[in-house]
Amino acid sequence: MTRTVRGRNPRGRLPVVLVVPALIGLAFLVLPLAGLIARAPWRTLPGQLFSAEIGEALRLSLVCASLATAICLVLGVPLAWLLARGDLRGRGLLRALVTVPLVLPPVVGGVALLLVLGRRGPIGQYLDAWFGITLPFTTAGVVVAEAFVAMPFLVISVEGALRAADPRYEEAAATLGASRRLTFWRVTLPSIAPGIVAGTVLCWARALGEFGATITFAGNFPGETTTMPLAVYLALESDPDAAIVLSIVLLVVSVAVLASLRDRWISGAT
Repeated sequence: MTRTVRGRNPRGRLPVVLVVPALIGLAFLVLPLAGLIARAPWRTLPGQLFSAEIGEALRLSLVCASLATAICLVLGVPLAWLLARGDLRGRGLLRALVTVPLVLPPVVGGVALLLVLGRRGPIGQYLDAWFGITLPFTTAGVVVAEAFVAMPFLVISVEGALRAADPRYEEAAATLGASRRLTFWRVTLPSIAPGIVAGTVLCWARALGEFGATITFAGNFPGETTTMPLAVYLALESDPDAAIVLSIVLLVVSVAVLASLRDRWISGAT
């Protein structure tokens, strides 16, 4: 017969030395958001949401974030497969290079894009001379800047899903005569679908909230490159209520993203 020792349940009462800083940390994170909501102009909120400036910034943000996410999917999923399954020398270095935009200040990323893809850059000059394509300070530049910053979120998520996938199903498909392409589309891709969905959502949310690389590489031109984060920056001095409304819209999107990924986090932690 086992004896239960009272007072030693790890899920019991927490020590004060942990509870107090935990509550302070929670307040530190929650109070600014609560203050933002408390200062919201609720009476004029519908009119602000449907104003021309906010509507244009919202439309541009949604379109650019969606296009950037599509680019990340086309390029990021194969890149994640290469990192997870490819037999390459220096794969660790390659993974580090892929994840650099996660820790790189976005403004630095914007400067790097401007130097490489600008009209005098090693790639941008040929895009301009051969195809007449100019990326800096255009809507396409917004998409490129957002994709550059957001792609690592997708790559990391998909690579993790590929590493966690059971290879026996792929081996069974190969034993039955399936080609590599058929195995990837019919076995590998469905097995990593949750990771792709999670990475896509995170990638889209990151692209939607991008500011530093966008303003550096694409500028801030209303109706062309002014996304919601840039509109918040512009409105902060001239129209604080509009800045608050735009901030609340971004906050709602962030909460929705976190809620949609909650089940994945819980399943991964158990």
